[in-house]
Amino acid sequence: MENKKEMRTWLDDLGLNHPLVIAGPCSAETEEQVLKIAHELKDTDVNYYRAGIWKPRTRPGNFEGVGALGLKWLQKVKEETGLKTATEVANRNHVELALEHDIDLLWIGARSTVSPFIVQEIADALKGTDKIVLVKNPVNPDLALWLGAIERLASANIKNLGVIHRGFSTYEKSKYRNNPEWQIAIELQTKFPDLPLINDPSHITGKRDMIFDVSQTALDLNFDGLMIETHFDPDNAWSDAAQQVTPNRLVHIMNDLRIRKETDPEAEYNNELNNLRAQIDVVDNQLIELLGKRMKVADGIGELKKQKNVAVLQSKRWNEILGKMVMEGDEKGLSEEFILRMFKAIHQESINHQEKIINH
Repeated sequence: MENKKEMRTWLDDLGLNHPLVIAGPCSAETEEQVLKIAHELKDTDVNYYRAGIWKPRTRPGNFEGVGALGLKWLQKVKEETGLKTATEVANRNHVELALEHDIDLLWIGARSTVSPFIVQEIADALKGTDKIVLVKNPVNPDLALWLGAIERLASANIKNLGVIHRGFSTYEKSKYRNNPEWQIAIELQTKFPDLPLINDPSHITGKRDMIFDVSQTALDLNFDGLMIETHFDPDNAWSDAAQQVTPNRLVHIMNDLRIRKETDPEAEYNNELNNLRAQIDVVDNQLIELLGKRMKVADGIGELKKQKNVAVLQSKRWNEILGKMVMEGDEKGLSEEFILRMFKAIHQESINHQEKIINH
């Protein structure tokens, strides 16, 4: 990986010439497994060795982690390899044990971020710590919950903060385990430009063969680093086997990733960029105008339905439109995912217009 933009806050102290890399197994399984993976990663660009000690599972009966015993294994990792260590914490007891075992980086998982009570408990336990604390986005696509968790930790005088973008759960069909919803991470970055932003392609994809592409997209979007689950025998891992890569594959991924420059000082580049951006501005204005015209038509439909006492939602008509738009979008090089997302938003706005008319 080539040089990245100038890094920020606690990242500066690491003196890196590449994006931050956090890697290691989804779960600490045995002492032998933890140490074997660590030794295979010690001479790579990995900066923090991660391992789940407590594993929150959706349903009981699955492997839920080895517990505090695994913290001793992480201490051995640091002693034997020099790698800094990282693990997830979900309550005050986890925090106290992790601090007691000198874990260098703690992260709050997606299931914990959804609960202000849990986040506040963790913030209180970490108050004033100089450890690095990262906050994963909540399971559901709610920027306010993510921001609230960051604010609670900042209010506890925790200065070394960052966030992890691991994607969002959805009931819709998707090629991802968790939809990236890149715009949410970008909006957070806009609100907190100095907050290091780490991407977790393992949880976004759920599939090891997609990790490189999502990692590259993250770096193209100026993310500060990656958290990639790594196991010497991924197929037989005790949890999340499909999304883990071998240390050797991780090295190949890191070598093949490319870091884009933030900008280019050449006048020709800037002139061409400004010209293309001006064209986008024109098209964007046309889009807004067209959407406004579409909603005026929707208003007319609302008036007609009100006169005839007809229900707003017409499912058959909507499904016909959606199918047609997906096909036409494909001809224009637009993904089905984008078309569905865009037209569902347009349809919802149209329904809102019609309901407003019918109910007044």
